[in-house]
Amino acid sequence: MISLLIAMVASASATDVRAEGLKRNVAVVACETLAARVDAVPSGSPVFLRSFDAMKDSGPIDEPSLATAAFVYDNALATIALVACNRAPQAGRIGAALLAAVGPAVNADARLYNAYIAGAVKGAPKPNGWWSAEQSRWLQDGYQVGTATGNVAWTMLAFLTLSDRTGDVRWCDGARRLAGWTIKYAHGASDAGGFSGGMYGFEGQQSPLTWKSTEHNIDLAAAFAWLSRCDASPRWEHYAAEARAFVSTQWDPSSHHFLIGTTTDGHTPNSATSALDIQFWASLIPNAPPEWRGALAYAERVHGVKNGFSFNSDRDGVWIEGTAQGALAYQVLGRRGDASRLLENISADFAPTGLLYATRQGQLRTGLAVGPTSVTDDFRYYHWPHVGATAWAALAAKGWNPFIGAKDGQR
Repeated sequence: MISLLIAMVASASATDVRAEGLKRNVAVVACETLAARVDAVPSGSPVFLRSFDAMKDSGPIDEPSLATAAFVYDNALATIALVACNRAPQAGRIGAALLAAVGPAVNADARLYNAYIAGAVKGAPKPNGWWSAEQSRWLQDGYQVGTATGNVAWTMLAFLTLSDRTGDVRWCDGARRLAGWTIKYAHGASDAGGFSGGMYGFEGQQSPLTWKSTEHNIDLAAAFAWLSRCDASPRWEHYAAEARAFVSTQWDPSSHHFLIGTTTDGHTPNSATSALDIQFWASLIPNAPPEWRGALAYAERVHGVKNGFSFNSDRDGVWIEGTAQGALAYQVLGRRGDASRLLENISADFAPTGLLYATRQGQLRTGLAVGPTSVTDDFRYYHWPHVGATAWAALAAKGWNPFIGAKDGQR
């Protein structure tokens, strides 16, 4: 009996060692790649990382609208991941680019575009665009020059992560100013409460996005609560509670999952599609109700595919970013074996240049539209190396909760 127990302990120890080694390997590749991307831009200037690479090399992809695009969401995630990777100098360079995008303190409307031109930032960053030889003019994309509330919230989280790491007051100030934009332009007008989607369209022609996203309000519940730690104003806790209350209204206790948000009236629940990320993220915000953990079982049942998770319930393939998010949720909630299994599955999805592919297959449907002018569900992910997916893998391997700025959910 004693020898059997010893063998069982040895086997368990070997499994634990292998799991930890795997996490370290994923962390090493993801962290080193993100840091190297920053270091490749010389002179220590602020920098935006291009979100997508070509499929087999580190050059730009052929799609003109994405060839130079540095999405704010991806860069905010990379900032947080680099802090988790103990690469604060590189994180600070991306953070400085994001702060430059917010603009000088005298600018009352501290808005962000959704995407900027990648590379070194000198002066005010330029929103992404591209030259069309066919049309002989500069083109832009209505989503990229819009402002999504969730992207603003993730930039707040990036600034607050840097604030905690460095103690530099400019990061807290940047988060405060973005919070002000969110309250001014996205604060809910309907009795459903919460915050709406942001703004869409070209400069001078922007229209408000009146639907409300569960994801955006999860992000803001965390960001406002964290902001109250570096700015003692009681209003941040008030807005955190309001965003959190909206998230609570999207919890369906009968099916144990979160609805994606509302329709364009800001009130009617949108049950037309299901989103993976919110099933994981909700349990990562501070003091999340224990029953919300039931959403993980829903994600496994409705979004689970072989060796990972799909974005929505059509389960048409593996969404690498979402699978890494699942690994982090498992890690933070104590399901380390499941976290290691997912990390092992995505460890084979690194491109030769070190970024993780966004998808395992050619493309992945989300069931969502890019913007209000879309006539189909044209928001898709493709088999391109992706900064965002790589950042989530680094966070998962490090066990770093981006909603509170700490490892394994402990502060």
